[in-house]
Amino acid sequence: MTNVVVFLTDQQRWDTMGLHGNPLELTPNLDRFAERGTFCEYAFTNQPVCAPTRACLQTGRWPTQTGVYRNEIPLPADADTIARRFAAGGYETAYVGKWHLAEMDDAPVPRELRGGYEHWFAADAVELMSDAYDAKLYDGDGVLHELPGYRSDAFVDAAIRWLSRPHDRPFLLFVSVIEPHHQNSRDAYPAPDGYRERYENRWMPADLAALGGSAQQHLGGYWGMAKRVDEGFGRLLDALRSLGRLDDTVVCYTTDHGCHFKTRNGEYKRSAHDASIRIPLAFNGPGFVAGGRRPELVSLLDVAPTLLDAAGLPHDDLPGRSVREAVRGATDWPEEVYVQISESQVGRAIRTRRYTYGVTAPDADGWHQPTATRYVEDVLYDNVSDPHQLANLAGLASHRGLADRLRDRLLARLAAAGEPPATIEPAPPRPAGQRREYPL
Repeated sequence: MTNVVVFLTDQQRWDTMGLHGNPLELTPNLDRFAERGTFCEYAFTNQPVCAPTRACLQTGRWPTQTGVYRNEIPLPADADTIARRFAAGGYETAYVGKWHLAEMDDAPVPRELRGGYEHWFAADAVELMSDAYDAKLYDGDGVLHELPGYRSDAFVDAAIRWLSRPHDRPFLLFVSVIEPHHQNSRDAYPAPDGYRERYENRWMPADLAALGGSAQQHLGGYWGMAKRVDEGFGRLLDALRSLGRLDDTVVCYTTDHGCHFKTRNGEYKRSAHDASIRIPLAFNGPGFVAGGRRPELVSLLDVAPTLLDAAGLPHDDLPGRSVREAVRGATDWPEEVYVQISESQVGRAIRTRRYTYGVTAPDADGWHQPTATRYVEDVLYDNVSDPHQLANLAGLASHRGLADRLRDRLLARLAAAGEPPATIEPAPPRPAGQRREYPL
């Protein structure tokens, strides 16, 4: 039987990858892994904030279906998670790192809120109880362990120690590092010593160069954190190889959402822009070797069915699709990704290959309401002519017909996700040729 390892980072932009055009050589291990396996070139999160995305990953269901539509809502104790599905299929299950689905802050996560994972070395709000060189995790008995070294290294070391144990069953191992997420307590990106200096004042993605935000202050540290995470991922792959497990293990690398560095709102995510929703995603191992660059639009909703499919376990009841179907030549792949946005707004969006179309609910509270029945158009981008999403076309008379078609597609996705019937009102009209632009 096939083993499965998931390596999850936090707040990692898609263009940290060399395969996505980053010239700084931050991710040589991930790039090589993706080139030899299956690289989902157009991959997106379904909810650009931590807890809802993690609930989506653990269950394969929409955040509004799990009830975890925003942070500070625990995943229900009886949730039908991948851990429980793998365990029912005879698998040993283990979780290492950041959980963020129990709302325990810095207290140990009780067994009933661990999503069914058998082995546990994790903490809930890692960003609130640890720091770059002050790594801490709780074991399965709730005992706190202080771990030496840089935090992402310490989490990878813990995962390697677990892999090195004898295993008489196939296993699912979920490894969740917090880097390159900012350190909440001081709004900083604490890279390992010397790494920030290596990348300061070097390459900057075009959206950040145009819009500014906090990128000048934080990008060097952010790139340095991404570099160290990639080094840890390489060590994890080396451990699987040395243990003789690499050829019978499916490995998935991804993140929960991106980072726009305060260019699209007052913080780092929670928007419909690619900087928030586009992510790195790659698979390797049995069924994924030489899968190539996949042109399909893939989302994190597809990860659970993909992992279950790789293990030969049932997944047809989940709304996502297995990426293995794409590798095997499926031609009926969805033509857009559906995104739910909470906290900063009650927002909804679709991302097609060419367009991003997003709406927001002016009468709804993004913290207290998971859905709405009235939305107004907010953003429309042509991702071919404007790949950095600097010119908002919403409300232009010249694009009214296009917006109407995208509106109908978005409403169909709301309905398919089980949301209440809703209306979408046009953006306030503007004369052709007048565009809403972000300040340069």
